[in-house]
Amino acid sequence: MKAKLISLFSITLFLFSCNNNPDTTTTTTTTTPVTPAIPVINYAYITSYPHDTTSFTEGFLFHNGILFESTGATSGLPQTRSLFGTVDLLTGKIDVKAELDKVKYFGEGITFLDGKIFQLTYQTKIGFVYDAVSFKKIKDFTFPSKEGWGMTTDGKNLIMSDGTNAITYLDPNSLLAVKTITVTENGYARENINELEYINSYLYANIWTTNTIVKIDTATGKVVGEMDLTSLADDSKNIFQGSMEMNGIAYDAASDKILVTGKMWPRIYEIKFNH
Repeated sequence: MKAKLISLFSITLFLFSCNNNPDTTTTTTTTTPVTPAIPVINYAYITSYPHDTTSFTEGFLFHNGILFESTGATSGLPQTRSLFGTVDLLTGKIDVKAELDKVKYFGEGITFLDGKIFQLTYQTKIGFVYDAVSFKKIKDFTFPSKEGWGMTTDGKNLIMSDGTNAITYLDPNSLLAVKTITVTENGYARENINELEYINSYLYANIWTTNTIVKIDTATGKVVGEMDLTSLADDSKNIFQGSMEMNGIAYDAASDKILVTGKMWPRIYEIKFNH
């Protein structure tokens, strides 16, 4: 009996020792959440046209089938001017319709709505309204954003960017803010929203200092697609070393034509993509 008790005690002690062995570890597997990739928007190159390399592009759009461009003037580039006008696709030159005093104002984005042209300026918080036929200035206005960058319209409101991830809708009559949407990508703010174009209920925006155009869901502010146009930027840089960042998206709904360019690029590129 004594021998059996000793044996039972030994087995129990052995099992207890095994369960408390410091070398025995329990492995817990943790799974890191995978951030969903933003869909890539593929595009096809169609052709290209000349672009004036003195044009510091800030706005780019079609109106009644005619291409318009607005430009800014920076002190470091004395050849630049703050103006807007129609673009001759044979030469790339702008037929100037209105010009600002570049000592006072840095011209930014423009858009057409209700027989008028609306123009932003950079840091003065002042915009201008012109008659869309005579191009005569009608009035000035102030806007709520700290800065003015890109501008477009959904046919009802003016839509402007200010270099942050905020996009502000303005009533074209009162020129007061109607609403603001914040642009996010996978839950994070997508900053540096620049030139804008409204295409089939989505906003397309240049991202400042990059060769990226993002597609924005106007209902949620979420980025739902991205297009990398580095190859076009590289092509422009190879032609003209003074080419700067990409900025300019123009869409003609009647012909389904899309043109893109950049600040002081030598070319305007026609591209095609599903939108």
